[in-house]
Amino acid sequence: MNDDAHRATAIRIFQRMAHLVLESDNRQREVVEATGLSFGRTRALRRLAKRPMRMSELAAELVVDKPYTTVIVDDLERRGLVVRSTAPDDRRAKVVTVTDQGREMAQLANGILARPPQALVALPAAEMAALDALLAKLAP
Repeated sequence: MNDDAHRATAIRIFQRMAHLVLESDNRQREVVEATGLSFGRTRALRRLAKRPMRMSELAAELVVDKPYTTVIVDDLERRGLVVRSTAPDDRRAKVVTVTDQGREMAQLANGILARPPQALVALPAAEMAALDALLAKLAP
């Protein structure tokens, strides 16, 4: 296979994988409907469920600007999903911590997002094992 054909095959495979993961089941919509939060807010909540973060860290994780991070955290705080406190080493900085209710909401969203697409589940065991072995080479 020449380089152009090899690249075209890689592009086709990637497009199919992206479609399978991102488009075949609309998990984002399901998360929004199950949580009552925008997907962006659930992204923030899921990250905060892993560990408390300063507002600036959260903004960097979400790849959004700091004022928008404040809007997100304000909403999550109003809903009782997170709390803000002063950073122990810098009283100008705020640390955002998820509440128990927020952790439950993050777990609900994570459960929805972790559920494999039906097309994957429907693969015969041997094909699933082969796909698992191939993907292990790409993303160990």
